[in-house]
Amino acid sequence: MTAEGRPIRLLYIDDDVALGRLVQKTFARQGIDVVHVPSGDAGLALLAAGGFDAVALDHFMPDRDGLDILPDLAVADGAPPVIYVTGANEGRIAVAAMKAGAADYVIKDVGGVFLDLLRGAVEQALEARELRLARERAEAEMRVARERAEMLLREVNHRVANSLQLVGSMVAMQQRGVADPAARAALAETQGRIAAIAQIHRRLYTSADVGAVEMQSYLSGLAGELEAAMSASGHGHRLVLDVAPVRVATDRAVSLGVVVTELVTNAFKYAYGEGVSGEIRVGLAERGGGGIALVVEDDGVGMAEGDVKGSGLGMRVVRAMLDALRATAEIDRAHAGTRVVILVPAETAAA
Repeated sequence: MTAEGRPIRLLYIDDDVALGRLVQKTFARQGIDVVHVPSGDAGLALLAAGGFDAVALDHFMPDRDGLDILPDLAVADGAPPVIYVTGANEGRIAVAAMKAGAADYVIKDVGGVFLDLLRGAVEQALEARELRLARERAEAEMRVARERAEMLLREVNHRVANSLQLVGSMVAMQQRGVADPAARAALAETQGRIAAIAQIHRRLYTSADVGAVEMQSYLSGLAGELEAAMSASGHGHRLVLDVAPVRVATDRAVSLGVVVTELVTNAFKYAYGEGVSGEIRVGLAERGGGGIALVVEDDGVGMAEGDVKGSGLGMRVVRAMLDALRATAEIDRAHAGTRVVILVPAETAAA
């Protein structure tokens, strides 16, 4: 019986008419419906009409042998499994048949076990086919479920990005209404932190991969928002990016974005003297072994030994992000201004 509970339909292709009738009668008593044809071409014509669960194909036939016909049987759309039948006990024929697409092979004999072997091969081939189809159905269902989950996750990211954008706009409005320079600076830093996280969600809901972020486009968007926010606070420096198209897991990208935000904000505020405009550069590239190197530098007054400018909160945020990334940070003392080099190990940077 098939998985649907109906009798198995077997197409038996063999020029031995007597054996074909024997297969028909024997299998009929076992609940298997056998249709016998004496040639490969006749079998192909019947198979094209459909309705068969399996095919038994003889090797030696007068018009074309089974190996000539087998490829046509095996490549048909939705082709049933083919059991190759031969009277020659030669391994090369069996190997050739299996390579050509046969599901199994059975050797004819005179001892009476051929019919049992053929029936067992047919049932096993159908069982294997049903398992394969069940696996394919399960994989298709998993793909649909994953696509739906990703669609929902993109919608969530879209909503979060919009909400964060709204919060950032409210902070900007509050900043414009505050006269105290210290308060304005604190609000600008807050706006930058919000932008760093909002940019992540904006990239995720427009990406086909919600598990990773392409850092080149992410940092480009973030840089534009940081530059606009700092210009509104009276810091008119130029932000220059040299970022490779590196993909980073989402949570690591958030940490890197926050680090860039804090270091760039710090450079905008303290790198150059009053009334002096300069350049702040951000670079990110892969390094040997799969890690990432992040560089934030300027050509300003530099940083004295042990001198860490900026709010205590900002530096605490940087240290927390570096701990999460298991990254190291060094100040390049040979650089004329300030150059901070952050190295993220491969096991953390991998998307």
